[in-house]
Amino acid sequence: MARNRKKIIIMGAAGRDFHNFNVLYRDNRNVEVVAFTAAQIPDIEGRRYPAKLAGKLYPKGIPIHEEAKLLDLIKKHGVDEVVFSYSDVPYQYVMERAAYVMTAGARFSVESGDATMVRSKKPVVAVCAVRTGCGKSQTTRKVAEVLQSMGKKVVAIRHPMPYGDLAKQACQRFATLADLDKNKCTIEEREEYEPHINRGIVVYAGVDYEMIVRQAEKEADIILWDGGNNDMSFYKADLYITVVDPHRPGHELSYYPGQNNLLLADVIVINKIDSADPDGVAEVRENIAAYNPGATVIDAASPLAVDKPERIRGKKVLVVEDGPTLTHGEMAYGAGVVAAQKYGAAELVDPRPYTVKSISETYEKYPEIGVLLPAMGYGDQQVRDLETTINRTRCDLVVVATPIDLTRIINIKKPSVRVYYNLQEIGSPDLTDVLGDFVAGMKKGKKKK
Repeated sequence: MARNRKKIIIMGAAGRDFHNFNVLYRDNRNVEVVAFTAAQIPDIEGRRYPAKLAGKLYPKGIPIHEEAKLLDLIKKHGVDEVVFSYSDVPYQYVMERAAYVMTAGARFSVESGDATMVRSKKPVVAVCAVRTGCGKSQTTRKVAEVLQSMGKKVVAIRHPMPYGDLAKQACQRFATLADLDKNKCTIEEREEYEPHINRGIVVYAGVDYEMIVRQAEKEADIILWDGGNNDMSFYKADLYITVVDPHRPGHELSYYPGQNNLLLADVIVINKIDSADPDGVAEVRENIAAYNPGATVIDAASPLAVDKPERIRGKKVLVVEDGPTLTHGEMAYGAGVVAAQKYGAAELVDPRPYTVKSISETYEKYPEIGVLLPAMGYGDQQVRDLETTINRTRCDLVVVATPIDLTRIINIKKPSVRVYYNLQEIGSPDLTDVLGDFVAGMKKGKKKK
């Protein structure tokens, strides 16, 4: 072992940071990772990356600290380099962190996508996005549906959300809804896994993505990378699909690593054309033409449907939206608001006077959320806080616009309706065209180098 190992801190959010460590540093005797720092996700700091996952160079594991302690940690450990390893943040945010790190005397870096992409023995289709909340999930579901219709066994590997016992979550397989309960999945995890399971698709996730893909390869014709948080794919993709959002034009050029996904894309889906401003759509098209003119562009909408929409008219409604979309995704509204307005709600009820504990803290951290309620549920207590907040709020009706049925997890004691949305392609080419060409190439043995 090198006497003077380079000391590194990895800045993360319980996902990309662990992956970067596993593939680049775990067995690197020239480097010592002295700590992780955590942001974005609650209750990660104060824990340790376990020795079982950290490897023989780290018999005590690696501590995880809150990011606010970063500069003190640099000085305390004489850190040489800080590796930025989380996503869905504006370039201004990234460079502010760089300035702090460099001022403290350490080097600031980010890792290249290619260096961290694990190679699979099976063909890989990656679905990523330029921001959280672009509509990547319905795009992923559509891709899976098309590939299944072509007779392919699709296994989805989901971007990490390891909020529990990290050692136990190294490699998780979800084939039934009972698996979600058995593994004590958070609301965010359920939102991503449940729609796949309901369509007969096995989902893998966890912490060690080399281990995960080797298990998934045993039962898949095609690996479907279901990216999250606008991160880059963890796997070398044979077909890279990126979703952009004309509701936030320009973000595809100003967020990290969303622009990477724009540049890496073989196929770019412009989603939500049905509800976006035409000027926003035009701006996104211009940016695609300027930065990735070789990509195939697919136009798409995300039409919504509501069970019993007549119940909304004239009612004072509490709108519950997908949590990450409202928080670090920075969306001012989602499908629930669109549904409430479309079907004549009398008023959107402000939940903030009724919030408790961790839900109140969410609004303190993200005050721009406004009158919507994010479906936060990173742990049992937060799920209980969400339930209490919903039931305390004085409203006539709850409009639930999360990807899962919240009533399976919490007891909503008020009348409620669910909002659904799927991807609807407009014109040609569409995903069937693109994936048909991809499958034809598979038969000829074509894979990206």
